[in-house]
Amino acid sequence: MKTLFYNIGYFRKEAAKTVGLNPLSNLFSLLGTGLILFLLGMVMMGWSVGNHMIDSLQKEAEISAYFEQGIGREQAEALVDEIKRVDGVREAALIEEEEAQNRMKEILGEEAHILELFDENPFEAFIEVRIDLDLMDSVLKNVKEQKEIEYVRDNREVLEQIRNLTEGIKRFGYLVILAVGITTMIIISHMIRQGIYHNKEHINTLRLLGAPNSFIGFPYLLSGLFLTLLGGLLAVALLRLLLESGYHQLGGAIPFIPLPTKEELFGNSASFVIMISALLGLFGSLFGLSSIKPNDTK
Repeated sequence: MKTLFYNIGYFRKEAAKTVGLNPLSNLFSLLGTGLILFLLGMVMMGWSVGNHMIDSLQKEAEISAYFEQGIGREQAEALVDEIKRVDGVREAALIEEEEAQNRMKEILGEEAHILELFDENPFEAFIEVRIDLDLMDSVLKNVKEQKEIEYVRDNREVLEQIRNLTEGIKRFGYLVILAVGITTMIIISHMIRQGIYHNKEHINTLRLLGAPNSFIGFPYLLSGLFLTLLGGLLAVALLRLLLESGYHQLGGAIPFIPLPTKEELFGNSASFVIMISALLGLFGSLFGLSSIKPNDTK
């Protein structure tokens, strides 16, 4: 540790020298790494939107339980209390005929005048039950088994499709992370090998002076880490531009999907990209150093 501290100036100069040996090649490596990490950041944003959507729907997921006609209000409220005790039920409330009709008027909007064609209120009272999606099957079974319940309406198919969509986004994200990791490590390890090849005379001199491999290789590790961090910062800047120009368009194009705030989306994606870029720079540099054979520097 003392050696590292006392020679930090030397390490920085050697790292800068390694980066400057092939400026055009390293520039393209930087741009390529930045664009790859930008793609990763976009996938992370899609991942965040999918998770936020699922969390929001889980809080709002509900079923409608219709009870037998003719039972009184007290019996209906007792049934609500019974349903509340079912494991997986978040909330349960009695929705009477007038409230059900008013809700339908809000849904129909300008077409609500159609309801005036009915002489009587066509809607039935029901129990609105908010549930935990993870326990949806058991909740449906227990509610249907209540004696006074005749019919339970749920949106199982819609919820399952949303789940499948989110799982697909996650799988795609895993593949992108794997592809980004492999590609970035190859780019950085190639840059390390090139730097060592061009500095082989200097490396041989250091070896003759008794310098250990860790001392010789540390500047190359710094240069690889520096380039990937710069690529990560470039990706973060591109993500910021994308959010500033496309966030409101995204919300307008799919208004039915609840979006996280712009700051939340950017913060999560930016921190993940920077963390991944640092890790890939570290492991890519170590991989490049470990792939060098003794004869390669002679």
